[in-house]
Amino acid sequence: MKGRNLAIIILLVIVGTVFLSATYTVDEREKAIVFQFGEILRADDKPGIHFKMPFINNVRKFDARIQTMDAEPESYLTEEKKNLIVDSFVKWRVKDAFTYYTTLGGLPSNARNRLSQRVNDALRSEFGKRSVQQVISGDRVEIMNVVRQSIDQETSGLGLEVIDVRLKRVDLDITISESIYQRMEQERSMVAKQLRARGAEAAERVRADADRQRQIILANANRDGQQIRGLGDATATGVYADAFGQDREFYRLYRSLGAYRATFNSPANLLVIEPKSEFFRYFNNADPDDVAR
Repeated sequence: MKGRNLAIIILLVIVGTVFLSATYTVDEREKAIVFQFGEILRADDKPGIHFKMPFINNVRKFDARIQTMDAEPESYLTEEKKNLIVDSFVKWRVKDAFTYYTTLGGLPSNARNRLSQRVNDALRSEFGKRSVQQVISGDRVEIMNVVRQSIDQETSGLGLEVIDVRLKRVDLDITISESIYQRMEQERSMVAKQLRARGAEAAERVRADADRQRQIILANANRDGQQIRGLGDATATGVYADAFGQDREFYRLYRSLGAYRATFNSPANLLVIEPKSEFFRYFNNADPDDVAR
């Protein structure tokens, strides 16, 4: 009885092994090729469980997900013969497993090498048709679309599908960058000089207008001051005339005393004059009664 059970178990193991070797699954993220004695039997299996001949057929699976090939930065010449440093990447996937295997051996490294060559050639061609200004300002999207379509057509014969081509960075060569920076610096310096010149011109106009206004204000003030002083002098003269007209001899005495005060205010003053002159009238005739007469 025990021997019979053991035989059943062995039979079940053999049947299970045969069944497992006769089935295989294809994931939605994979593509599979079925071989028979090294020759391709089929390569169009859909995702799911499939059957094969045990020990006669073998299956090889390939990653069908979108993959990224990040290319090394390359130097490309523009239409103006100026170098641009371009960093790009490509999104691709296996579309036809049969063609992919027969042309590239089913190796991702071979696919990346072919894609890199195609990308370099296509980008070199597109950049060679454009100037630096066109590449930087607005043609990058067009370049990516043209390159993607071109590479997709060329690599379809390799069993590949190019999903997208992107330019991560487009830089000028260091020598061109320095010359552009210097030119920009010169342009900014010129603009700054123009702005400073305009500011200086405006400042001169403001100062000239302020000086003109100052002169006008001072002239008007001097004119008004002269008029006021003239009126004051006329009023003072009238007052003095009225006051001194009441006693002319007193007025003559007052004026003489003022003249004496102005003449003899310093010991160093020297006066050469005849003693009997009119200037010394009140010294020569000091009698008040005579003075009154």
